[in-house]
Amino acid sequence: MTVDFEWRGIFASAETNELHARAFETRSFSDDEWDWATLTARHSLGWVTARSEGRLVGFVNAVWDGLVHAWIPDVMVDGANRGEGVGRRLVDAARYGARGAGCEWLHVDFDEAVAPFYLDSCGFTPTRAGLIALQRETPGVGPT
Repeated sequence: MTVDFEWRGIFASAETNELHARAFETRSFSDDEWDWATLTARHSLGWVTARSEGRLVGFVNAVWDGLVHAWIPDVMVDGANRGEGVGRRLVDAARYGARGAGCEWLHVDFDEAVAPFYLDSCGFTPTRAGLIALQRETPGVGPT
């Protein structure tokens, strides 16, 4: 089956929410909760769509700082299309799009379970990073 990849490809929020649910085995969010079209228009350097016979089977969003850093929050691939190289090709397309926009760095963070995908298949280099789970912090904690 042929999969077509497009930098800044056209997509509907509803189909992206459905893909997100299939990719991460979670509930489908409504367009009111996650309006992908508005979010990408406001915050993204670009995104990549992957379609097979017109159906959205993959999506990656590349956000950026407006200068030299781009970042991939998630790579979404329909479970039925895993193992076909769709995720790697999404990341490759995002890499080329970010480079073409003048970015010097493409960042990603990930759980240990998917490290082989990002490090081996996609060619990311391990780095040290930090993370704060903001919604898990004690309420009321702030600057003093």
